[in-house]
Amino acid sequence: MENKQCLECGEKVIGRIDKKFCSDYCRNAYNNKVNKNSKNLIRNTNNRLRKNYKILSELNVTGKTKVTRRKLFDRGFDFKFITSLYTTKTGNTYFYVYDQGYLELENEFYLLVKQE
Repeated sequence: MENKQCLECGEKVIGRIDKKFCSDYCRNAYNNKVNKNSKNLIRNTNNRLRKNYKILSELNVTGKTKVTRRKLFDRGFDFKFITSLYTTKTGNTYFYVYDQGYLELENEFYLLVKQE
């Protein structure tokens, strides 16, 4: 009979032949270490999207508002993080963060809209 060791802590593993960890704690700790980089990317991206959404929601209380690029930028809005695009028949492109969107206008103005 082969003595297997836990991949996380090195303790003896007792149980099924294909068991790799001595406890749920060790299994979770090991998998958290393995997936750390991909989870950080997802967490950071979701945090940026959440922040952008909050900024758009706070500035657009009426459903349709005009603001300057500076106002968005000063609040920390990051134009690289969006969830979708919508191009109209006339060629205007709306950038959306979930249901909050914006359209770039002239002279660094933006039209904020809320999708119904």
